[in-house]
Amino acid sequence: MKHKYVAIAVLLLVVCSSATAQERRPNILWLSAEDISAHFGCYGDRHARTPAIDKIAREGIVYTKVFTTAGVCAPCRSGIITGMYQTTLGTQHMRCTATLPDSVRPFPTYLRTAGYYCTNCSKEDYQFKTPAETWDVSSGKAHWRNRTDKNKPFFAVFNYTGCHESGIANTDKYLSTTAGLSAEKRQDADRLEIPPYFPDTPTVREDWKRNYELISAFDDWCAAKIQEIKDAGLYEDTIIMIWSDHGVGLPRSKRWLYDSGTHIPLVIRIPQKFSNVSDLKPGSRNDELVSSIDFAPTVLNLAGVEIPEHIQGRAFLGEQVTAPRKYVHGARDRMDERYDIIRSVRNDRFLYIRNYEPLKTFYQYMNSPENGATMKELRSLHQAGKLPPAAEYYFSPTKPVEELYDYVADPHNITNLAGQPRFKEVLDELRAEHIDWVKRSKDTGLIPEPILRDKAKKFGSEYDVLRQPGSESVMQRIASAAVDASEGINAAPALLQAAKDRDSSVRYWGATGLGNIGEDLQDNAQVIEVLNVLLNDPTSTVRTAAARGLCRLSQPEKAIPVLINELTTGAQWERLHAAIALDEMDEMARPVIKQMKDGLVYQKGFTAEGKYRVRVMNRALNELNGTDNRVK
Repeated sequence: MKHKYVAIAVLLLVVCSSATAQERRPNILWLSAEDISAHFGCYGDRHARTPAIDKIAREGIVYTKVFTTAGVCAPCRSGIITGMYQTTLGTQHMRCTATLPDSVRPFPTYLRTAGYYCTNCSKEDYQFKTPAETWDVSSGKAHWRNRTDKNKPFFAVFNYTGCHESGIANTDKYLSTTAGLSAEKRQDADRLEIPPYFPDTPTVREDWKRNYELISAFDDWCAAKIQEIKDAGLYEDTIIMIWSDHGVGLPRSKRWLYDSGTHIPLVIRIPQKFSNVSDLKPGSRNDELVSSIDFAPTVLNLAGVEIPEHIQGRAFLGEQVTAPRKYVHGARDRMDERYDIIRSVRNDRFLYIRNYEPLKTFYQYMNSPENGATMKELRSLHQAGKLPPAAEYYFSPTKPVEELYDYVADPHNITNLAGQPRFKEVLDELRAEHIDWVKRSKDTGLIPEPILRDKAKKFGSEYDVLRQPGSESVMQRIASAAVDASEGINAAPALLQAAKDRDSSVRYWGATGLGNIGEDLQDNAQVIEVLNVLLNDPTSTVRTAAARGLCRLSQPEKAIPVLINELTTGAQWERLHAAIALDEMDEMARPVIKQMKDGLVYQKGFTAEGKYRVRVMNRALNELNGTDNRVK
């Protein structure tokens, strides 16, 4: 009988402990914005009008060194929802559709399994099909208060779209979004401080004013969402996280890896009852490095859910956290119709950028950003020769291979320190860290998109492409060839070897690198022979790279017809590669203007993004013909 009572007592203790644990599990509320930098009052911005967010900051923690893995929404959102780099998943190209491997699930899946009610209102934009088990509800009507069991903890995401770059560019949208803004939150454009990479003109000031006022509208929206929590009596039961997906929606910010594109706000309020998850006191500022891929494991850790091994981020809050980050990595890949492979790594003071395609200008012509008034102003003043030097720089015909900035002393990232001897040690450190990250994270962005998509079909997903037997060696060769492609004439022997490699991605970088060297190789018979052989390569993207290379070596006769053929007969992304190569040829392509017009035809059966090839070809023909017939 005694043992019976002991067993009952133990059972009651377990039940009570479970109930206590259930009661103590926090609700977690995400309030996210699109396209804003850390222009909040709590970050010391004297122009900001963000009282609701600043109040949360006074009661919580302001994280000062938080950076996204991409300067644009969809790639970094795929990383946020999985806790993995977009370049590992193969979701790095803007408006691609990758396949998520079975072993990787969006992190709300694990919260739901642990008993959380998970809602998303309503943007997903993950660049893969959202698995059905990810959310309890994901729609414009999703809300934590719709759960049937009111004692069930929730994880609720609300996404504010009013700050999107279209809110700055589109006057009607801007006016609609800010219609209810109080007079106290309005800005005087003449009093604002304009970044040095912009011209100080009324047009630019108006856009900068709109940015601030849209952020104030976001602040009002946050206040309303927080009030809902208070009205339900859940304010002291709910951890609130306020953040943005990337920087402000203006040129040289959105899409870029500078601080203006990747430094984001993160403000977190933790109720007193959950103070065990952080050593920081209310009103604290935290200067540790945080990546956007750390959001997922941090939420799991706060909820007491085991973090899956595949997650690449680290939990920076919770009862069990690992050592702070030493580095944060970022990546830029295809942005709509233009490729520009750029990678970054930063420590707590310096930002390193590697431009894998340095022969491309900073401001490649892309339809979406060209809609904005600031971009139009930049182009107009550039044509007139009236831009200040810091703004004119981004119209340079080429980019440096490497950039290095002291982002503490130089927050706008204007002074490139890469060539200064006294910074050689830090340059070497960050360069080595970058190359090591490319290899250990299995950076699929160094595989040309058409090749990556084809291999994904074969192996099941983009993620699995670099997880096949022998893939370690392939990744090493791809990484080496990609670096060599921008190293100049001294890399020619290595590039010749790469152009003969058995892997198509390595051959692509070999051909691309030989083409990058250009006229210094135009009398090299061996190089010309290798590139001519590659015109008949079994892989379309390699053929295009070889044709481009021959054109840059002043050997267009056989090359241009190959580009036209790839433009008009290839698969979707293969045609885009060919269109970009033809656009680069400028006057050399004039004899085939008639054939290039075939690239203006939308291909039946292609996805909506088939328009990208049309955009590139339209721009190329406009430049050759001196016209301005713009397509959408």
